[in-house]
Amino acid sequence: MEIRHAGPDHIEGITAIYNDAVLNTTAIWNDLTVDRVNRAAWLSARENAGYPVLVALDDRGTVVGFASFGDWRAFDGYRHTVEHSVYVRRDQRGKGVGRALMEKLIDSARAIGKHVMVAGITANNAESIRLHEKLGFEHVGLLKEVGMKFGAWLDLDFMQLKLDARPSPDDTAGK
Repeated sequence: MEIRHAGPDHIEGITAIYNDAVLNTTAIWNDLTVDRVNRAAWLSARENAGYPVLVALDDRGTVVGFASFGDWRAFDGYRHTVEHSVYVRRDQRGKGVGRALMEKLIDSARAIGKHVMVAGITANNAESIRLHEKLGFEHVGLLKEVGMKFGAWLDLDFMQLKLDARPSPDDTAGK
């Protein structure tokens, strides 16, 4: 497996994985699938913001997972915090793809000076929660019934990982 930055040739694989998650999981709380144009615009917006979009490729160069992060909230005071997403193709789950993507994503966030990475995970997604715990994320809150999908209310588990030891935002030595 190879982890690399996504490019235009990966859009089809990213779109397929995203749409499968929309149609078959509660990992994405959207009801509508997207097309390649949508995912290409998303990739471009992430790149323009200076944020990575990573893909995991199998030995044939096929996309088996993708991950990215973006601004957690749109206010200046949150500029040191990002929220990530990671999605793995259905037949590749449980094989280390998500962990490999997450490790590279965490390294990328540290490299650009982010302080905290936030995860919003559907509370009944035990596999994702377990992965985040293994990577050092801590549970910081649970929002009950804030979403819905497939005719059911969904709880959102918030987890976070502190990426550096800076005592203040202006301290660059603690990075």
